[in-house]
Amino acid sequence: MIRPCDDDDLLDIYAVINDAAHAYRGVIPPGHWKEPYMRADELRAEMRAGIRFLGYRLGEQLVGVIGLQDVLDAALIRHAYVRTAYRNQGIGGQLLAELRARTDRPLLVGTWAAARWAIRFYEKHGFHLVPEQTRRRLLTKYWSLPSSQVEESVVLTATAPANWH
Repeated sequence: MIRPCDDDDLLDIYAVINDAAHAYRGVIPPGHWKEPYMRADELRAEMRAGIRFLGYRLGEQLVGVIGLQDVLDAALIRHAYVRTAYRNQGIGGQLLAELRARTDRPLLVGTWAAARWAIRFYEKHGFHLVPEQTRRRLLTKYWSLPSSQVEESVVLTATAPANWH
């Protein structure tokens, strides 16, 4: 059911991301939401920049994805999405567990502060919010984000917070 994705899966990954991202409509601040949420050329560029995706398949259909990107001394969880019709069935948790088994680097995940369901998902799986004084430093060190997005985002990690000071 879970396997690495490759370039041939690009359009399926694109479909999963853009279906699932509708949950963020009205949550993502104005100026950051767009339709489609991620264009195919943006996804292709992110894959070229090192994001490796795992996909969850039911039969031939890709229903969930999660990306991993090594940046400096950490691994970033990128674009973790499950198709709307398949949410709340444990697919995201299985993808996250498989991703965690595939890296020995400290894991970081950034999300919108207003996306409380996403924060709860990661907390349920052993992640915790980094302290506020560390959040901005991590967002600017490991991600390339506009300052307006840095202000609206949080970072979670499964690593002890003392390791990020």
